[in-house]
Amino acid sequence: MNSFNHYYLIILNLFPGLFFCSIILANGNSTNIIHIMVDDLGYGDLGCYGQKTIKTPNLDRMAERGGKFTDYYSGNTVCRPSRLSLWTGKHMGHTPIYSNASYIFKPEDITVAELLKTKGYITGGVGKWAMGGVGTKGHPNDNGFEYWFGYLDQGQAHNYYPPLLWRNKEKVFLKGNVLTNSLVDRKRVSKIRTTYSHDLITAEALNFIQKHKRKPFLLHVHWTIPHANNEGGRATGDGMEVPDYGIYESEKWSSVKKGAAAMITRMDSDVGKIINLLEKLKLKENTLVFFTSDNGPHSEGGHKHETFNSNGPLRGYKRDLYEGGIRVPAIAYWPKTIKAGTIFSKPMAFWDWMPTACDIASVEPPENIDGLSFLPSLRGNHEDQQSHDYLFWKFSNKKAIRKGNWKGVITGTNRDMELYDLKSDISERKNLARKYPEKVRELNQIIGKYKK
Repeated sequence: MNSFNHYYLIILNLFPGLFFCSIILANGNSTNIIHIMVDDLGYGDLGCYGQKTIKTPNLDRMAERGGKFTDYYSGNTVCRPSRLSLWTGKHMGHTPIYSNASYIFKPEDITVAELLKTKGYITGGVGKWAMGGVGTKGHPNDNGFEYWFGYLDQGQAHNYYPPLLWRNKEKVFLKGNVLTNSLVDRKRVSKIRTTYSHDLITAEALNFIQKHKRKPFLLHVHWTIPHANNEGGRATGDGMEVPDYGIYESEKWSSVKKGAAAMITRMDSDVGKIINLLEKLKLKENTLVFFTSDNGPHSEGGHKHETFNSNGPLRGYKRDLYEGGIRVPAIAYWPKTIKAGTIFSKPMAFWDWMPTACDIASVEPPENIDGLSFLPSLRGNHEDQQSHDYLFWKFSNKKAIRKGNWKGVITGTNRDMELYDLKSDISERKNLARKYPEKVRELNQIIGKYKK
């Protein structure tokens, strides 16, 4: 035992109350972690990524004062498998599903929340959960989250005016919302709309931060906007449900276009509320806020992704494995740790979130994951940042791989791999497969390891 520890133990024996104080100080020095993930936001939907029409001042400021990722990828091109990748640190070659097929978490599935709990983190989440509800092993309370408020079923999350949400395992009824009760719209459209679910979910997130300001916490804020109400779009032609159009009210646009823009600006405003609360509580320098989207932009609910150029310079959108379906905006904000205006250009992905959060919390991640911690980059130690040998995706019968600047895509309708050089062709317009057959063979050999 070194001399410092020897004398420290003597002091604790003389003054046992100091032990409790030391725990408080240790917790106070732990970094809080907030992961904000929105639903179907495209690479080009934010001003800091080139958006010209929709206003996102808070996220733009967050990127300016923090860092922006240019090559960050979702786990998949649709909701449930993308979240599965995020929670468990695995890419689609090692997850039990690679489409929106139903999946309920099993006891052997280890989540980032379970790991951080072992280090004394208070763990909470709000918004959209997709891995099992009450009465199953997949409920968030049974998978590391001490607190959860929001949707448990991702299909019900299409409706922004649902009759109820869930607080842990208890129903919370929303005032004034009444469903059509029609099988045509699968009971996901409300005929009376009073309480907007997103606003309640945001309030719960803010309350969680306020309540646990004196302890280290992990908070996942998984908003559903700007996802469309698909059934609403089929029923009325407008599935972009929002209480008001805000700054777009006077625009001579369709209601669909106004709703799509208003949802994103509303979301941006709520990001600002989180940042402002952290500043008020003097937590901003001790909290990492990470913002991203679960996949590329949608063309649903009457809206088209082309309307606001939501995929920016990228080809494709939700349900594609071209860049537009899987390359997503990602912003990291951590004052005095992340240098303002940092650009992170190294390819990283959802499966890197678990090891990164574990690295911050000083907990060992599982050995059988695919992710790498990008904490060195966040701290500015770019020379110490590990790189992926390759990134892999699978969605139904579609597959894609990125190795360096080379991107291979198998569309499913055609078994032949398309090959693109992302360094010179970010829009994936020039198929180089015939010119570089040896590169196609190399990438196909890697993909061949994942037979499922």
